[in-house]
Amino acid sequence: MHMGSHGTSELDERFRLSPMSTLPQNPSGTPHTPSQPRFGRLDLSIDLVKRGINRSAEWLLGQQHEDGYWCGELEADVMLEADYIYMHKLLGTGDPGRLERARNEILRHQNDDGGWSNYPGGPSNVNYGVKGYFALKLMGHKADEPFMVKARESVLKLGGVVQCNTFTKMYLCAFGAYDYDAVPAVPPEIVLFPDWFYFNIYEISAWSRAILVPLSIIYAKKPFKKIPAEQGIDELFVGGRDKSDLHLRWDKKHPFSWRNFFIFTDRVAHLAERVHIRPLRKMALKKAEKWMLDHFEKSDGLGAIYPAMLNAIIALRYLGYSPDDPQFIRAMDEFEKLGLDFPEGEPNYPTPTFRMQPCFSPVWDTAQVLSTLGEAELPRTDARLVKAADWLLSKEIRYKGDWSHNVKIEDPSCWCFFYNNDHQPDVDDTGEVLLALKCVDNPRERYQHEVTQRAVEWVFAMQCKSGGWASFDKDNTKRMFESIPFADHNAMIDPPTVDITGRILEMLAAYGYTRRDKRVEKAVQFILKEQEPDGAWFGRWGVNYLYGTFLVLRGLRAMEFDTYEPAVQQAAEWIRMVQNTDGGWGETCGTYDDPNLRGTGPSTPSQTAWALLGLLAANDTRSDSVAKGIRWLIERQQDDGSWSELAAGRNGESYYTGTGFPRVFYLGYHLYKQYFPLLALTTYKKALEKEAAEGI
Repeated sequence: MHMGSHGTSELDERFRLSPMSTLPQNPSGTPHTPSQPRFGRLDLSIDLVKRGINRSAEWLLGQQHEDGYWCGELEADVMLEADYIYMHKLLGTGDPGRLERARNEILRHQNDDGGWSNYPGGPSNVNYGVKGYFALKLMGHKADEPFMVKARESVLKLGGVVQCNTFTKMYLCAFGAYDYDAVPAVPPEIVLFPDWFYFNIYEISAWSRAILVPLSIIYAKKPFKKIPAEQGIDELFVGGRDKSDLHLRWDKKHPFSWRNFFIFTDRVAHLAERVHIRPLRKMALKKAEKWMLDHFEKSDGLGAIYPAMLNAIIALRYLGYSPDDPQFIRAMDEFEKLGLDFPEGEPNYPTPTFRMQPCFSPVWDTAQVLSTLGEAELPRTDARLVKAADWLLSKEIRYKGDWSHNVKIEDPSCWCFFYNNDHQPDVDDTGEVLLALKCVDNPRERYQHEVTQRAVEWVFAMQCKSGGWASFDKDNTKRMFESIPFADHNAMIDPPTVDITGRILEMLAAYGYTRRDKRVEKAVQFILKEQEPDGAWFGRWGVNYLYGTFLVLRGLRAMEFDTYEPAVQQAAEWIRMVQNTDGGWGETCGTYDDPNLRGTGPSTPSQTAWALLGLLAANDTRSDSVAKGIRWLIERQQDDGSWSELAAGRNGESYYTGTGFPRVFYLGYHLYKQYFPLLALTTYKKALEKEAAEGI
C-alpha cells in the first residue's frame, strides 16, 4: 500500500472527514444523550474506527453470562404493569411492595396530556389510558386527584371505554366494569375444530393461539370480583355507562362484509351463552385445559410470553386450581421471573419502580452478538465465542411443535426466541443462529455440521408459497380472520415478511446456496415484488422501513444480486434521502400508523447502524451519507464502548426500535443499540480495507 509523505495510508485519508462544526444540528432540537460529540474538530482516522470497534466488542464480551449467552432487557409499555396490578387484584395475590412500585412505573410514563402511549413519545392511546387509570384506581387513587383528572380527560377525548379492544374489555368485565354480553365472544369451542377445518387454532398466528386458548377459558368461566364503587370507571364512558352502546357496531357502509358476517356469528354465540345452549362446552374446556397444560411443558410458561402467561394463570384459577397447586405455582413463578424490581430506583430514575418484561430474548441476543463478534474478526477459536456457540447448540429444538400441524418434516432442527419454548420455534431465530454458528470453529464441528444441515432443511420446509418466510408458521395468511371481532389486536395471522426473508437469504448464502436454487430465486422475486414505490421495504419486526430495507439489501448482496440494479440503487437513495441533518438516522413507531412519516425520527444508534448496513450492502462506501453516519456513531460512543438510546425528557425511557404487533405493541431491545452499531463499524472497516487491497 502506498504511503504519503507524512506516513499516512490511502485508507487513512479516506477516513478523514470535515469538521463536526460543519454539520447542522439535530432538527428535532432534542439533546443527544448522554455523550454529545466530545471533539471540537474530529479527524476520523482508521485507527479511531478500529478503537471504536474494539471498545464495543469488549463491552459486549463483558456482558456475556457465565453460561455463554447474552440476554438484554426487553422493555415495553405500561400495559404490562397495569395488567400485573389487575391480575393480582383479581386473584388476591401479589407482593404489596411490588404492586406499589408497579404503580410508580405507570405514573412515571404518564404523558403531559394525562394519557399513556404504547411507545415513548407517541400519542396517547385509549387502551393504555383506560388500563392505566383503572390500575391506579385499584391501587387506591381517587378520581379527583390531578393526574387522575388529566388521565380521565385524555380517555374521554379518545372516545372512552367503548373504543378499547377485546383484551382490555375482557379484563374490565372481571371487575364488573364492562358487560360480558357486549364483549366479543371467545368461545373455547374453537379448540375443537380439526386441522382440516378452514378455521382452526393452527390457522392463526402462534402468539394469538397462546393468548386466545386461555382467554377462551376465561370467557367461558366469566370471573367476577366485586369492587368498591369508588374503584369503578363509569366516568370513562362518554356520556356515562348507562347511555353507552357497549356492543359491536355493524359496518353499515359494507353490509355484506366479513366484519358483519363475524358480528352476526358473535351475536349468535352470545345468544347461545344466554340460553345455555352449549352442548360441547364441557368437552371444549377439557381440551383447552389440556392444550394449555401440554404447552406448559418444554416451555418457560405458556408461549413464554407475558399475555399468554397472565391469561393462563387466571384460567387455571377459575378452572379450580388452588394457589398451592404445583401447576399454578409453576405458572406464577415463570410469570414473576419477567419482573425487574428496583426498590432503590435506577440511575436515570431514582423513584422505586417495578416493571415487567414481555418475555426474554436470550437466543436472539446471543445469536446476534455472536455473529456480530464474528464479523468483528475475533478469532474463530476464541473460547468465549465457542462457549456461546455451545450454548446455542444446547438450545436446539428437535421437537415437532405447533408448526408441524401444517409442515411435514421428519428430522427438524430449529430454535426459539426464548430460553425454552419447544412448541414455537421460529424461522428468524433459526436463521440468525445458523449465521452465528458459521462464525465459530467448534471442536464439535461434526455435530455442529449435522445440526446446521438439519436446520437449513427445516427453514426450506417453512418457506411460504409466495417465496418468502414468516416467523412461526407457514402460509398463515387467511386475512379474513383479521375481521373476527376478537382479532382487534392486529396480529391474528403470520404472513411472510421481507425482513425475515432477507435474513434467510443472507444465511443461505453463508451455507453455499445461490440464486441457481429455485427456492432462493423465488425468495428474491418475493422481495422485489414487495418493494415500496420510493425504494424502501416495510419492516414487520423492527421499526420500520429502515429495518426492512437494510435486511433486504444485505440478503440481496449476499446472494450476489447486482448492486447496480434499480431496486438496490433506489433503496440506497431512499436511505440517503431520509438521513437526519445530524448525520444519523431515526424512525418512530408512528410510521406504522402513517407510512408517509417513514424514515423520520430522532437519530438512534440502532437505526443509524441499520441505515449504514443498508448503504454498505448497496456498495456505497464513499458517499457523504456514509461518512457522516460513521462519524455519528463514533462520536456518540460512550467511554465504556457502549451507546445510549435514552429519549430526551422521558424519565429514563429508551426509544423503541423493535416491533411486536404493528400499531399495537412495540419493544425496546436494550442490546440493539450495542451490537448493530458494532456490526456497522466493522462492515465499513472491512469494506474499505477490501477496496484498498484491490487498489480501488
